[in-house]
Amino acid sequence: MKKLDVFALVDCNNFYVSCERVFNPHLQGKPVIVLSNNDGCAVARSNEAKALGVGMGIAAFKIADLIKEHDIFVYSSNYSLYGDMSNRVMSTLASFTPNIEFYSIDEAFLDLSDINEKHRKAFCQNIRDTVLKWTGIPVSIGIASSKTLAKIANRIAKKSVKASGFLDLTHSPYLDHALERTSVEDIWGVGRKYSRYLINHGILNALQLRDAPTYLVRKKMGICGTKMQTELRGHSCFPLEINPPAKKNISVSRSFKQGVTAIDDLKEALATFVSIGARKLRKEQSVAKLMLVFITTGRFATRYDFQSQIISLPVATNNTPELIKHACCGVERILKRGFI
Repeated sequence: MKKLDVFALVDCNNFYVSCERVFNPHLQGKPVIVLSNNDGCAVARSNEAKALGVGMGIAAFKIADLIKEHDIFVYSSNYSLYGDMSNRVMSTLASFTPNIEFYSIDEAFLDLSDINEKHRKAFCQNIRDTVLKWTGIPVSIGIASSKTLAKIANRIAKKSVKASGFLDLTHSPYLDHALERTSVEDIWGVGRKYSRYLINHGILNALQLRDAPTYLVRKKMGICGTKMQTELRGHSCFPLEINPPAKKNISVSRSFKQGVTAIDDLKEALATFVSIGARKLRKEQSVAKLMLVFITTGRFATRYDFQSQIISLPVATNNTPELIKHACCGVERILKRGFI
């Protein structure tokens, strides 16, 4: 009998705001927003700011009166800080399991298939407590038998007072209720275009999408749509990608046949990987502003370790020598911190 896949999505709560609160504890319980580059739009909001009606992506000038009336704390985005805090969170998560997918700056999927069902809640609570203690960042965790359902579980875990930051939908009698209360546009992978199509066909929530005729979904959404339906039915179609996220990124990584610890050997390999990435950048007529360098021990090492360094480039570039220079600086910083 095939073992049930169990995915946990760990998501940092209001990540940019939480980062600011780590270094400014007086912001706890206060309305806070973080603005995009050039202080344009709100890209992160505390729960208190959300309660005041501050919408995601709203231009700052449109809520100037609201900011003044309610003494909302406003911060310019600090991506170097957020990158460093993300590294701390992800390194902490990697200490619990090597089976981890770094999905975005504030999200990661974990494979909990080997954790006994009776112990999952305690295991996840330990993760939440440890991340908060070591980094100061609060996280919510959603568990399910597919990534799509784990996303839904996490979303409810964040918003539901009763769930209080944790929800397990693997064998939940409330699964249908959870799907019914999830609007179709809030399902992972359903964009604006697809949501319009589905709504026009009377599919308004995740439960209706799960039970909809496959031909209707496939007609517009193709194989990705049918995989989404399968995931909503509790069967995994999207395995864990044990890599930094390739979403809107170019990711180049390799495993070595034998352990490599010499700095010169690491730099040589890194230069090769960066050259491949730079070539891809130029092919797509793109440039890079941020770079993530990461190192892990072998998955079967006695003690698993993961370390990464996010580098904010002074000028966006696709120049190979320039990228290699910054990447090598990144790996040196990792080794200075003490990588086993």
